[in-house]
Formats: sequence, structure tokens, C-alpha cells
Amino acid sequence: MREFENPDHWDSAASHYQQTAHPFTALFAEAALARLTLTPQSHVLDVATGTGALALAAARTGASVLATDFSPGMVGCVAAAGLPNVEARVMDGQALDLPDAHFDAVFSIFGVIMFPDWRKGLAEMCRVTRPGGHGVVATWQARGAATFLLLSQIRQKLFPDRSGMAMPEAVQALSDPEDFAGALVAAGYSNPRIEAVTHDYLLDMAALDAPDTLFGMSPDWTSLDDTEKAAVVSEARDRADGRPILPIASTALIGVAER
Repeated sequence: MREFENPDHWDSAASHYQQTAHPFTALFAEAALARLTLTPQSHVLDVATGTGALALAAARTGASVLATDFSPGMVGCVAAAGLPNVEARVMDGQALDLPDAHFDAVFSIFGVIMFPDWRKGLAEMCRVTRPGGHGVVATWQARGAATFLLLSQIRQKLFPDRSGMAMPEAVQALSDPEDFAGALVAAGYSNPRIEAVTHDYLLDMAALDAPDTLFGMSPDWTSLDDTEKAAVVSEARDRADGRPILPIASTALIGVAER
């Protein structure tokens, strides 16, 4: 089992993820929401919700939202928001314990792409989408995003002969828009539309004073020795060229399809 397939990993990372990743993934969640019209009558499912970037944003429309994740720690973060129209439940997105054709909109923002059987995850999303409803999936292009992308770029420059972190299979399989569209159709959806959305992750260079905290979730970091880590930090500072903030352009593909 790879680290990102283990709920214990996400349980231990939930607080850190909420502080560092949630505000950034929320930008893409808002972009995904903008592609549909939700109302207070809408029933929404967020699969692999993480700390709820999509679920909490969807709740602001007045829709009834169910947020699911296999990590109790992540689910706890969503529940702690205390929103009356959001229910948070621990659930495996590859085998949703939910009725067929129940939701008007089913989202997974950088979630289903982490599943060992991501095709099953997409099929489960489609199964619980009502006819006439929509499925919306976001995946990263290339080598991920934000600090993961920066670290990958620096490793490729400094240690070109060493292989980096293995990306989830779905990130590679869905990085081409045509392949992404085909996967949505294979899952049971129709009329897929794939769009690229780019946002800058604004890295506060002061965070490099604690690089193990900044990069510690990535095997690309934990596999380095102390000398190599120091070289990575130095290269990151060089890229900022004295600026207090280093923007890291990160591109996602957002797929929207009909049931």
C-alpha cells in the first residue's frame, strides 16, 4: 500500500493539510462549482472530501451536502465546521454505501485520482448521480501542484538521475484531456467537458525555515539526506530571488459530465 492510499496517513496529516493545502485547493473547488448551478434544493455529494474545500463551498449555495472520505481525521475536520446542511461520513469512495441515482451533483476534487481503483471510483460517482445530474472531477496535470510540484522540479534539476515520487496512476492516466473525457464516458457519464484551470500557489519563503514541515508529506523530500535537503532549500531560495513570496503556477484539469 502506498502512503497516500492509507487512511492513517491522512488522519495524521489532516491538521497540516487543512492549514496548508485547503486554502489552495479551495480555489479549484470554487472553479468546479462555477461550472454548475446549485440551489437550496440540490443534493450534492463530495467524494474524498479531504478537509472539505468543495463541500463547505457548496454548502454556501444552500444545497444539502454529504461529504465522504476514508480518513476519519479528514471527516472530523469537515464535521467541526458545524454547518447544518453538511453531513460528513467516513466512507470508501470505491464502494459508496449510498443509493443509486440519488444526487444532483457529485464532485471529487483531487480525491478519486488517489484511489487504487480510480476507475471504480468514477463508476461509483456515476452510479449515485441521478439522470440529468452531473459529475465533476478535478485532477492535477504533470507532477502535481504547489510545493509538490516545486520539489519535483528542483529534484529534476539537482538530481536528474534519480527517480522521483511515483504519481498516482490516475494523475498520469487523466493528464491528457481526451483520455480524461474517455474515462468519464467509460464510467457511465456522457458529454464530458474538460477545462484547464491554473492558479499560483503563493509560497511564503519564511516557510523554508521549517522545510520538514513544508515538504514533509512528500517522499521526494523524505528520501533525501540532510545535505541534499539543504541543496533543495538553497535552490528554492534562489528561485525566489529575494522576493518574500514565490508563486508556483499549478494547473488542474476539471472535467464535467452529464448522467
